[in-house]
Amino acid sequence: MASLNPILDRRQLLGLGGTAATVGAVALATPQPSLAAPIRSPFTLSVASGDPLPDGVVLWTRLAPEPLALDASGGMPARRVPVQWEVAEDPRFRRVVRRGVELATPEWNHSVHAEVSGLRPDRVYWYRFRTGNDISPVGRTRTAPALGTSLASMTFAFASCQAYYDGYFTAFDHMAQDDLDLVLHLGDYIYEGGNVGKLGRAHLPAHETFTLEDYRIRYSQYKLDPALQAAHAAAAWVVAPDDHDVENNWAGDHSQPDTEPDQDPAVFRARRAAAYRAYYENLPLRKTSMPSGPEMQVFRRLTFGGLAQVNVLDTRRWRDRLIASCIGDCRERWDTSRTMLGAEQEAWLLGGLASSTATWNVLANQVFMMEADHTAGDDERYGMDPWDGYAAARQRLFDGVHERGVENFVVVTGDAHRSVAADLKLDFTDAASATVGTEFLGTSISSGGDGLDQDSLGNVWLAENPHMRFHNSQRGYQRVHLTRDELRCDYVVTPVVTRPGGSAFTRASIFVEEGRAGIADVRA
Repeated sequence: MASLNPILDRRQLLGLGGTAATVGAVALATPQPSLAAPIRSPFTLSVASGDPLPDGVVLWTRLAPEPLALDASGGMPARRVPVQWEVAEDPRFRRVVRRGVELATPEWNHSVHAEVSGLRPDRVYWYRFRTGNDISPVGRTRTAPALGTSLASMTFAFASCQAYYDGYFTAFDHMAQDDLDLVLHLGDYIYEGGNVGKLGRAHLPAHETFTLEDYRIRYSQYKLDPALQAAHAAAAWVVAPDDHDVENNWAGDHSQPDTEPDQDPAVFRARRAAAYRAYYENLPLRKTSMPSGPEMQVFRRLTFGGLAQVNVLDTRRWRDRLIASCIGDCRERWDTSRTMLGAEQEAWLLGGLASSTATWNVLANQVFMMEADHTAGDDERYGMDPWDGYAAARQRLFDGVHERGVENFVVVTGDAHRSVAADLKLDFTDAASATVGTEFLGTSISSGGDGLDQDSLGNVWLAENPHMRFHNSQRGYQRVHLTRDELRCDYVVTPVVTRPGGSAFTRASIFVEEGRAGIADVRA
């Protein structure tokens, strides 16, 4: 999916919102009445696009002239507001191809999710919004190629874990400069705690988020970040929540086991309903993912010509409760009745992989899938929140992939605040067992602060887990380039996130060859 149009500098891209008022306003439909004396532009949270199809994409914005208003209204009146949108083939909007109007309602915090159709496949487009006399910044997006189309290449990035209080979103500033076809965000878009940190980036509100108003204000704070806005405006995103988008280490209908072990599941479901609603209000999701109370459709599948099938997983809602304690390779993690994905999602995933005609089969996954022994020597210790705590469910998945002859199986993952490239083994205790795929665990955007090139846990992981081929514990993001013959994952490191304006460089490039499971080469 090589770009048909040169990408704009991110400051030019965001600046076109103001330029459009004088250059391209004539292309917009007749203005609606202005908002009642807004204190500032209602487009303070900028724009985004997501979930691209061959004929369209969803466009997002949220009206919030006072985004941090204490009542979580964003400074908007308690009434419906019409918002115009338009899509063009050029960034100056001289060739507008689609336009329409959506109603931003107070019930959904004046968010807009415009599902645009009738576009051409595999094309770069620019989009913007207008309400009254105010015009939004300009976003750039791209439709997916038509199903089965033979593509020469595709490039996407994946990222996760952006604790506001731990660091600046330096990686997003650099990501916005890449010519990407897609961004996969694998969770922890916000953090729920009342953290202060040491950088002057304390959370708002100051307490942990529980109510809908709490979550709405927290999202506004995060979405005001200019680097995050730039990355959203530069490419279409595909998103899925993880634990901190609701609460740390939650599972199914159960709160985290360490601090609130006896919480009534009904109380937690009410909290999840608030978190899901705010998540939807602030991200470019289609109406098929609009939450209904504590339920939201997260798992879904997108295809990119004949080159890639992307399966987006939900590893939170349907999993069993975390194991409270596990010494060594405890039997409970091998309990075949335990599930990570739930029966419906598991069947959906294996069925889709079996019928896939794409060259590369990609799983967008929240918690790492590879086995990771955390203890040096003969003793063993595994984390219970990742797939290690659901070892039988992982084995079921790997057996299914192997039995169905799924080729070029690649998992991209977030959550762990460190980077690892690993072979996925049918039996992790036997180095000679079949390799079913490759996992690229990606580090955090900011969570954990600056980090180190190598830390003590990384040394243990590499020594105790021979299927791991690369490790780094700094911040950054991952850029994946696909061709019909090869996949390359670049680990882009941002060494300093505790100060703004940090640099970035490629720490390692990991290669997978088409038709050969596992890592072919590591260039670090």
